[in-house]
Formats: sequence, structure tokens, C-alpha cells
Amino acid sequence: MNNKNKPLFSEFPPVSTKQWMERVTADLKGADFDKKLVWKNLTGINIQPCYNNESEIIQLKNTGENSQALVNYRTVPVCCGETGNDLAKKAIEEGINGIIFQLIDSVAVAELLKDIDLNQITVSFDIYNNAASFTKDLVAYVKGKDLKGYLNTGLISNYVTTGSFDDNQIEVVAELVKLTSDFPNFKALTISGTEYLDSGANQVQEIAYTLNSLVFLVEKLTGKGVAVQDVFNNLNFLLAIGLEYFVEIGKFRAFNNLLAEVAAKYGVTEYTNTITAKTSIWSKSITDAETNLLRCTTEAMSAILGNVDGVLIDPYDKEFKSASDFSSRIAGNITTILREESYFGKVSNPVDGSYYIEEVSSKIAEKALELFKAIEAEGGFYKAFENETIQQQIAEIRLQKLKLMSQRRTPMVGINKYPNLMETVDANLLSQGGTSNSKVLTPRRASLEIEAMRRFTEELVADTNVRPIVQLVSYGNLTMRKARAAFAYDFIGVSGFDVHQEESFESAELAAKQSAKSDSHVVVICSSDQDYDETAVDFIKTFRALNTDKILLLAGAPKNMDELTEAGLDGVVNMRSDVLVTLSAIQKKVQNNLKS
Repeated sequence: MNNKNKPLFSEFPPVSTKQWMERVTADLKGADFDKKLVWKNLTGINIQPCYNNESEIIQLKNTGENSQALVNYRTVPVCCGETGNDLAKKAIEEGINGIIFQLIDSVAVAELLKDIDLNQITVSFDIYNNAASFTKDLVAYVKGKDLKGYLNTGLISNYVTTGSFDDNQIEVVAELVKLTSDFPNFKALTISGTEYLDSGANQVQEIAYTLNSLVFLVEKLTGKGVAVQDVFNNLNFLLAIGLEYFVEIGKFRAFNNLLAEVAAKYGVTEYTNTITAKTSIWSKSITDAETNLLRCTTEAMSAILGNVDGVLIDPYDKEFKSASDFSSRIAGNITTILREESYFGKVSNPVDGSYYIEEVSSKIAEKALELFKAIEAEGGFYKAFENETIQQQIAEIRLQKLKLMSQRRTPMVGINKYPNLMETVDANLLSQGGTSNSKVLTPRRASLEIEAMRRFTEELVADTNVRPIVQLVSYGNLTMRKARAAFAYDFIGVSGFDVHQEESFESAELAAKQSAKSDSHVVVICSSDQDYDETAVDFIKTFRALNTDKILLLAGAPKNMDELTEAGLDGVVNMRSDVLVTLSAIQKKVQNNLKS
């Protein structure tokens, strides 16, 4: 009999943390719990595999409110008023409710905003020259309307990417605050933190340095006569969104929490800032570029759940060409679908109370506050950047991230895992490698070094008119040979070589003879450890008796590596192989063979 008053899941007894740990410990069979199940994030926080009502969770306050009027932004480059207006109206027709005008030259405000309903559409402006004169025209044009949006003069972003700070811009911002005082929903000061994440920083660093730059600007602006309350009421923060879904949710919530703490130190308890989240450059790829759509989607989801006010999604092909009408529209559709069909932004703070999210948020806030205080103790944002403390701290994290990428411990589809072997990529679009200036920050893709390796292949193909062929030769144990062939296919495919599907043979001797005579340039032996112990040395000797030029690899981690190398094996590919080191060595050997 169905009892309607019966509590849900009452037939399932609760499981205590102790019971759960006992079962997990047994299942691990002696393996280290922390190494196997505890996720160690590069922010320095450890995230447990399970949380329940026994967990000691700190629930943060002032984490923001899920925006019921989420702004879906599109960037519109403006070379002249008429063209900018046409592009803006086209975007609005496609469902965009926020326009970011990138003002390259001076334009007439009336022409730029003609027939745009400013009571419904949010308009923001990236403006680096003549900001005061443009804003005077803007406030005169919009008088009596509910102007919403922000001005971005690049005050911080220009400084951290060029190393030059223009004190005159402080006076400009002070004037912008006064000019826009009648429009509480329009923010005159944008502080960007995107450059930190896009230069390889972690979430804790992005929060801390952004707040450090806020303190720096508050001191500068109050020195020009701007009230602290007016500074906080005119703030728009532009933050990047990374790939770590739950950590990014926690980042935005932690940022709101710490912003409230900073404001309280200035005696400000109520203020009306906005946060605009932008999909990161760091996470995007040129190879298999359509996967950027998936990254943009998860990034937008985490930002919205983190309580941002607006989302700017870059077109998926922006990194290698001018965005097309199609890619621009698809980018805007992502936010529209999340908001209208998935109900993101229509539910009040859906992640509040989640033990996992609350734990991540509080730990990020704790770490970010520590770093923020450390920078302030050293003299503040400007001094820390001038003596390159900030740049060095970011460089340390960037190197760790790139190492994890190269080791494939941070998988990125189409870049270091699951490459699209059907696509051809113009070598000129690919990076020649990562370059950095220790004095400034350089936003970049994480994939630059792997792109440079792929570029090597494309240039080799153009030079020799031959795309190197990789033959996967398997025999013996069916399960292991299939698994290792699949691994080798995925691993070597990152290079851009023509990797053929696995070829199975009845014996190691037959496999060695056939592959030695094939038209391949690289041969990979794929079998089980037992088969390697029994036949690998004979395979290599048979192979080398027929062919001394081809590159011969083995998929796996054999114990008798010295013996195999002496017999003529060139190397191995396995879970511990570094994709850059391993494939670069193979490329050079192939190049020498082709050119000789």
C-alpha cells in the first residue's frame, strides 16, 4: 500500500562516513586513499570524493544572487557608427540582449545607438581613447532612459599586459563616475581579471589579484575626490571562466564573498556592482576547433551558477580567424538555450547548500584571502606587479598546468587526447610555440606548445609531400593488444601523422616481417606484457634484419627495456610518456629519414 506521507527513500538506511570509509578502504585493497580518490587542485585545495551531513562545511555568506535578468553579451567591433549599429541590431534580432561595442575610432552616439531600445538592451563600451567626450555624448543621448551596461577603459588590463600604467587614466575614470552618476545601472569602472587566468593563473590567483587591483584603484580614485561608495557602486568586474566546472562555480561565489569583505573594510555595506564572465582564451583550441563549443557551454554554465550578471561567449573559431555570422550566432545561442530551455538564471541560487560546492567555495575564499593579504603586506598590487611577484607566481602555476597537459593528465579533447585525424590544419594557423615576457602577462592558449609540434608535422608534409604513416601491429592476447593499439592510436595521433587502424597478425614473427616491408614510417608493437616477455626481443631482431630505417616503438612499459633498446627498439609509448617529448623525438627521426 502506498503511503503518501511516507518520507522519500525511507527504506534505505543512512550510511555513516565511517561505514563508507570501511567499504572504500576494502575496495581499494591497500591503495592510498588520498592518491586514488582525493582531487588535489592547483589552487592548493584538496577535494574529497564524498560529502554528507557529517561533513564540517562552512557556508559562505554574500555569494551573490542568481541573475534573473542575465545579460547575453556579444562583442561588436565598431569602425563607424552605421556599421556598428547594423551589427548590433542584427545581434538583437538573434536573441542577444547585451552589446559590447568595441570603439576603434570616435563615432556619433546617436548613429551608433539608433533604434536600439535602451530600456531593454544592455549596452557596454570598450573604449580606450576619448572616453570622457564619448561618455558626455552618451549621457546626453540617453537622458530619461534606464541605461544599463558598463564602460571599459582597459585600466588594469592594459597595465598588466604592457607594464605601463597611465596615471592620467585615473582622472578620466573619476570624470566618468561623475558623468554617469544619474544612471545607477551603468558602471563607469571595469576591472579585468581575465588576463590572469588566460596567462595560466589558477582561480585563487585570479580572485586575489583582481581584488588587489581594486584596492589599488580605490586609493587612486579617492585621492582624486571620488567617494568610496561611488567607486563600489560603479564597479564592473570582467572575469574569465576556466574549464574546471565546479571549481569555477566556487570561484565566482568566493569572489562575491571576498568583495563584500573588502567593501566592509572601507565602511561600505551596500553597493551595486556587476560581474561579467567571459569564456577563457586559455582553454580554446585550433585543432578540432568545434570542441570549443563544448568548452564554452560548460564554462557558461559554471559562470551562471556562480551568480554572474552577464556572460560573454567568444565564437568557437575566434582564435584563428575573424568570427563568421554562423559562429557568432551559435555563441549567442549557447547562453539563450541555457537561460530559456535549461532554466539557468531562472532559479534562485540552485547550488546553495550543496556540500561539495560550499566546500570548494569556502576553501577558494580562504586561499584567495591569504594571497590577497600577502600581496597587500608586500606593498599592494602596483608594487607586487612592478617587482614581478605576481608574474612569477602565475608563471609557477602556468608551468605546472603545461606539464600536466604534456603528460596528458589534464586531458583536452582534440589537443592532447582524442585528436581528430580526419582534419587538415593550415600550418600558418598553428602556433610556433609559447613565448613569454617575465615583466608582463601574455594571455594565450594552453595548447601552444602542442600546436607547435603539430605545425612541425604540417611543415614537414609541405616540404616532403609525404604525411608520415604509422602502422599499429598487434598479435597475441586479444584484450591487451586492442587496448594498447587504441592507446597508441590516440597518443601518436596528436602529432598529425597518418595513423592507420590496428593490423592483427597470427604471430610475432609474421607481424615483424610484414611491418618491416610495409610502406609505413613508424611501426608500433601492440600486445600484452606476457607476449612481450616471450617474443618482443625476437620481433625486434627479425624486424631490424629486414629494415634498419623505420622507427620501431612498443606500446607498454616492458621491464627489459635495456635489452629491447639494444635489439633495435626506438622507444615506448605508455601512460607515463610525455606527449611533447616523445612525439617531438619521433618527428625528428622521421624528418631525418624522409630527407635522407
